[in-house]
Amino acid sequence: MNFTLYDLSVWVLPLVIAITFHEAAHGFVAHRLGDDTAYKLGRVSFNPIRHIDPFGTLILPAILLISHSPFLFGYAKPVPVNFRALRNPRIGMVLVAIAGPVTNIVLALIAAAAFHGVGLLPANAAQWLFDNLKNALVINVILAIFNMMPIPPLDGGRVAVGLLPRALALPLARLEPFGMLILIGVLILLPLVGSQFGLNLDVISAILRTTTGYVIRLILIVTGNT
Repeated sequence: MNFTLYDLSVWVLPLVIAITFHEAAHGFVAHRLGDDTAYKLGRVSFNPIRHIDPFGTLILPAILLISHSPFLFGYAKPVPVNFRALRNPRIGMVLVAIAGPVTNIVLALIAAAAFHGVGLLPANAAQWLFDNLKNALVINVILAIFNMMPIPPLDGGRVAVGLLPRALALPLARLEPFGMLILIGVLILLPLVGSQFGLNLDVISAILRTTTGYVIRLILIVTGNT
């Protein structure tokens, strides 16, 4: 519970930027591919107010941080996309979905590359910038990896629906209304139930943490931070 204003200052900014760019990327790619739904609603924007969900973007991540949760989770207002309006709906769905995670990886690369300039600042400013960049790296990689889970309505679920044969894509697409419940069950309820019987059922979170760690190390290597 030792969460200070300094902690808030180095977590909120990278979190808001990561989520804002993620959602704007979905709307931008959809607009370029023929659907102007998000564009008309002002969602192809880097203005965070247009994307922030008060609970999912701010309150929920803050609760998880304060409670020292092993996994950070947050979300923004979903960008509306009319996939039927896309010039090639099936491939377009994949491109629109993957735009968010790809943008987060690009932001993570930028944050990691910016580590090289931290030493040019005075000590206090350098520490603040370093902590922001470190958190930006972690948050963006987590968002990218988490959203690529193959469960609709996550981006990975829509990528899977767009790439799988129709016989497999249709049943997966029908899971979308229950996607959030499935995530809560797999990431929260299942581990809790397992702990009551002395079993470690936190498999998905462990895979996500391991994958996130590998991607962060790869980004640090690519940007010369080893």
